[in-house]
Amino acid sequence: MPLPGEERGVLYVVGCGPGPLDQMTGRAVAALKEAEYVLGNESYLAPLAPLLEGKKVIRSSMGKEVERAKLAVELAEKCIVAMVSGGDPGVYGMAGIVLEVAQRSVPPVKVVVIPGVTAATAAASLLGSPLSGDFAVVSLSDLLTPLGIIEERLRCAFAMGVPVVLYNPRSHGRPHNFARAIEIALRFRDPATPVGIVKNAYREGEEIIVTTLAGVTDYEEAIDMHSTVIVGGVETRMGKVGENDKTIITPRGYQKKYVY
Repeated sequence: MPLPGEERGVLYVVGCGPGPLDQMTGRAVAALKEAEYVLGNESYLAPLAPLLEGKKVIRSSMGKEVERAKLAVELAEKCIVAMVSGGDPGVYGMAGIVLEVAQRSVPPVKVVVIPGVTAATAAASLLGSPLSGDFAVVSLSDLLTPLGIIEERLRCAFAMGVPVVLYNPRSHGRPHNFARAIEIALRFRDPATPVGIVKNAYREGEEIIVTTLAGVTDYEEAIDMHSTVIVGGVETRMGKVGENDKTIITPRGYQKKYVY
């Protein structure tokens, strides 16, 4: 049965957040419960097993995003379909390609994008509050974006003085992109700038490292595609909150107007 007010043919693009069910929104859970077909990468589907009983589940691998989107749109002409996307589907997720494919669909298909907790905010919550104001997000994956363009975006992002979140920081196929990003960061940031590394946020094997821009290369081997790296802005600092003396805080500006 469709959700209240929804037509029968609909494609939900569902953000499943970091992975665990308790990190998903109620709207996302409801969409999965109502779906007849659920499509997604196996790594994102595995944690959702309790919600997938009785569903027609179609699993595919990384690199098959276009094929997955085409099939989902085709199925959604007559069925309730959920396309699972890690984090938020509109942030380096499946929403873009699904909407691009849906634009060409005849007859037209209804697509509903359901947001989720993305890697930037999940990692930030474990580090303290490094993203309190403006910040930039740059993916270091050059599978779809040439490295030269990524480097230009990094220069612009770091030049703004705001915190910069690095997605897809390092893989076996491109081990040098992260080092290049840090090299660019050091042109615009003090070496003592706080840096937070979060691996497997809210998942099994979670690891949190707080260091500095000068010291981050000491942890380079620990950084992979399951990691999110947050490089602080010019105002970002480390502070002690309770027993944690490595809380990363980027002041939003209250200290300039209020005494507290």
